[in-house]
Amino acid sequence: MIRLAHPEDLPALVDVEVEAGALFREVGMAAIADDDPGSVAELAAYQSAGRAWVSVDAENRPVGYLVADVVDGCAHIEQVSVRPSHARRGIGRALIETLAEWAAECGLPALTLTTFESVPWNAPYYERLRFRVIPDAEIGAGLRSIRRAEAARGLDTWPRVAMIRPL
Repeated sequence: MIRLAHPEDLPALVDVEVEAGALFREVGMAAIADDDPGSVAELAAYQSAGRAWVSVDAENRPVGYLVADVVDGCAHIEQVSVRPSHARRGIGRALIETLAEWAAECGLPALTLTTFESVPWNAPYYERLRFRVIPDAEIGAGLRSIRRAEAARGLDTWPRVAMIRPL
């Protein structure tokens, strides 16, 4: 089941992020696995704005989440993560479809995100969900700012791309 995140869910979302991030160690990206997972306070801003969704198990415990911003007039996936123990069950896809429904209701024309180009559960996965890479010349000011911040954090050590999915 997917629902809006509640304040009491937020500590579990940090745990989800740590677990999901650990998978990067398997593809030689230990620095990403060890990256700061964010804080409850950062997640609370999304939750209070109504832009944080969780997928919960039968006991109502979060097993995946998505937080979004509006960037360049599009719904931007800031983060989507699923516990590895719940991977390959369509949870990430369902969270993204939930965002697509929200974006359509808000009159937003597309979903965007930034991601690693060749990590199997990153750009190749999103391509299967109908996202396409945005050519550098077409990246808007907001996404360009996000990409600069990512580069400053060292994320561009590995190739990254911005992607879009029209609604």
